[in-house]
Amino acid sequence: MKIGLIGCGRMGAAMAARLGKTGTAPLCWDMNAGARARVAEAGAPVASSPQAVVEASEMVILSLPNAAAVNEAMAAVGPALPPDAIVVDTTTSEPGVSRALAAVGAAAGWRFIDAPVSGGPTGARSGLMTMLVGGDEGALAKVRPDLDRLAAKIVHVGNSGAGHAAKIANNMLCAANLSLVAEAVRLAAAAGVAPDKLLEGINAGSGRSAVSEINFPRWILSGAFDSGFTMGLMRKDVALAAALAKDTQTPIPAFGPIADLWRGSADTLADEADFNEIARAEL
Repeated sequence: MKIGLIGCGRMGAAMAARLGKTGTAPLCWDMNAGARARVAEAGAPVASSPQAVVEASEMVILSLPNAAAVNEAMAAVGPALPPDAIVVDTTTSEPGVSRALAAVGAAAGWRFIDAPVSGGPTGARSGLMTMLVGGDEGALAKVRPDLDRLAAKIVHVGNSGAGHAAKIANNMLCAANLSLVAEAVRLAAAAGVAPDKLLEGINAGSGRSAVSEINFPRWILSGAFDSGFTMGLMRKDVALAAALAKDTQTPIPAFGPIADLWRGSADTLADEADFNEIARAEL
């Protein structure tokens, strides 16, 4: 398919690079001139405007910071979308925004699916992301051959908005696991167990998670803290989980104190810091 990409930050640029490596690079746009220059230097074509991206595309990938940016972008490009175009929103956005945009698309003749991703820029560059998809299964089937170039796992989780709800729940668990594994490491260290040995034991047992298997060895114990995902982004996702719980009137008593911990960490950890640094603050 002819692919356009709006949003060329770390994730968008990594997806553009992957698509270029495995076929034809997408036609790109970002409101930031520096981001446009970086993807152009990497070999991706850059459009003159976001409208020019959608006018030339059958599939448009969104990789934006938040739901407000998605709404703003779609307000600008929606009227220029060709009939039968499919918009794939990889942003960690809000379920209600996706449902509203899917309804607008249905009336106008184009389709909108929410497909937030996990795996960070490293996963995007290597095609090893996980994608949680909500929306029309027919639209997903049409774009899946190209999405398979980006993601190793694609899970259709339900109707429009379900992808974002599932991603919010996933990131809620990731935020909790980072805090809890950090506490487990601190507790075991106080009892004389080295962190690397503790993780070896945990990862052979029932307490293991992606955080204990990947985040701690790769980015925390190594001191690298360069995953490409920031504290600001995870704080946003923690807030999305709290908002979704409020909207759906769902109690989350265990997560409440953890959400407070992430919010409170803003006093010592800047939004630009790597999100794994929450563990160092805990340690």
